[in-house]
Amino acid sequence: MAQFTEWVMDLFFWQRVLIRIAIFVGVAVFAWIVNLFVKKLILRAIKAIAKRTKNQWDNCLIKNKFFTRISHIAPAIVFYACGPLVFAGYEGGLEKMHTAVYLYLVFIGLFVVDAFLNSVVDIYRTFEFAKRMPIKGFIQVIKIIVAILAFITVLAVVLKKDPSNLIAGMGAMTAIMLLIFKDSILGFVAGIQLSTNKMVHIGDWIEMSKFGADGDVIDITLTTVKVQNWDKTISTIPAYALISDSFKNWRGMSESAGRRIKRSVSIDMNSIKFCTNEMLEKFRRFALISDYLDEKQKELTDYNAANNIDDSEMVNGRRLTNIGTFRAYVVAYLRSHPKVHKDMTFLVRQLEPTASGLPIQIYVFCNDKAWANYEAIQSDIFDHILAVVPQFELKVYQQPAGADFNSEFLIRNS
Repeated sequence: MAQFTEWVMDLFFWQRVLIRIAIFVGVAVFAWIVNLFVKKLILRAIKAIAKRTKNQWDNCLIKNKFFTRISHIAPAIVFYACGPLVFAGYEGGLEKMHTAVYLYLVFIGLFVVDAFLNSVVDIYRTFEFAKRMPIKGFIQVIKIIVAILAFITVLAVVLKKDPSNLIAGMGAMTAIMLLIFKDSILGFVAGIQLSTNKMVHIGDWIEMSKFGADGDVIDITLTTVKVQNWDKTISTIPAYALISDSFKNWRGMSESAGRRIKRSVSIDMNSIKFCTNEMLEKFRRFALISDYLDEKQKELTDYNAANNIDDSEMVNGRRLTNIGTFRAYVVAYLRSHPKVHKDMTFLVRQLEPTASGLPIQIYVFCNDKAWANYEAIQSDIFDHILAVVPQFELKVYQQPAGADFNSEFLIRNS
């Protein structure tokens, strides 16, 4: 009788176990159906409505799978609601199931918040001022805080402790946390300084040779600044390096009315001389400086006559030189050039003579700032200037190479 009773109890035990398993499988199938219903019908309806609206925020939420991640809450609700049915009369199993649902909801909530914050960044970038005040670094700080809170919540659920007690107990771990998140903290502080002082915006052209960066800023995060170089490579710069080290930002040029041309032509000083009457007659045929020469010649003649200067010797009085006339020609040429900005700094000047000759520097601004166009315009200007130098009986200085030391050269200069 005792054995029979034990056999009947075992039979009822396994029967109850099988019944619970069957109910659990049924609940799981029902949860899967609910999840499928939410994704196939509700999410499709939301996407259809978003396509019809003119707002961008709903498209950003869909792109970052915000609604898709929210839909994962539906199976958790099913399991939580059907828990008493599965574990009827077994409080321990019901409690464990509720704990599992809580943990699942915490992780789903973490992913939902992440998708929402990513959508906030995308929506914010649609505004024009987003380039001047990027918020991606601040959003990353919020993500870190949310992740820490989620971790504390998981510990509280598993250990069955009050979350406030766990937070208080983490005070001793502050030093370790500071060490672990050192780069993030430095990057966060640097991000605040960069944004507040308007040092770097997305789209700025920056140059930082220490990190091999020379190109446009394409992303500013909590810890790094990404620069797409002109050769299409990507350089990653620590955010705090932009605070501690120096770098060049070309934003001022981009926002100005022109782009600077600053280049010199070195003139062989042995070719500099006073202008003769024959030279002046030749120069008067240059349309750009014919009026200049007439006015300048009259000014010098009047001056010399007023001061009774004997002009039989060239060193007496004031005279035109080929280098001065050349500078006047370059000024007139640049003034007439349609791509040279006339209202910005405009200089054609002599620099200090060096062993490489007398530098004539052109310091003007091009009104086309596009890189390829700017380089083409600059090259065209100096093509003309270099070609016109011999017309003023001047020579461009060039260090002699092997071909310059041939016999003809040595005979001519002996």
